[in-house]
Amino acid sequence: MSRGFEVRSLAEIAIRCADVGTMLAFYRDVVGLEVLSGDERSDIVFLKVCEGYRGHICVLALFARDAGRPEIHPAGTEPPVTGAGSSLHHLALGVDFEAQDAAVAWYRQNGLAPRVERFDWIGWRGVFVTDPEGNTVELVARDPDWSAPEKASA
Repeated sequence: MSRGFEVRSLAEIAIRCADVGTMLAFYRDVVGLEVLSGDERSDIVFLKVCEGYRGHICVLALFARDAGRPEIHPAGTEPPVTGAGSSLHHLALGVDFEAQDAAVAWYRQNGLAPRVERFDWIGWRGVFVTDPEGNTVELVARDPDWSAPEKASA
């Protein structure tokens, strides 16, 4: 039996937050995402990442730890787990390769300590920082000068 559908894009990532206002300030003011809905006092904030697929804007949603619809998303009163204990390994946002050096300078200007990593197997370079609640955030780009390694002949 055929599945009947094919995933075309990532439409939304939702992060449960201990402090939505602090996280909003980071993703809006430091990372540069546009606010679609909500503010510092909201339990849920939606930020635009990019245009997405067929009219569905790709968003990052910030949820207060006890926000949402419990029948869909179980919520609790405990602070969310971040860092090594979290099921979220990292969040990667695509940028132009040429903009990564500016991102490093901007992050440093904002008191962050960015790390730059190369992924030679696929031609990507990532600029990594940690958000206010301990989640790893990557700005990733494909190196336009990268070419796939030659496959070894048998």
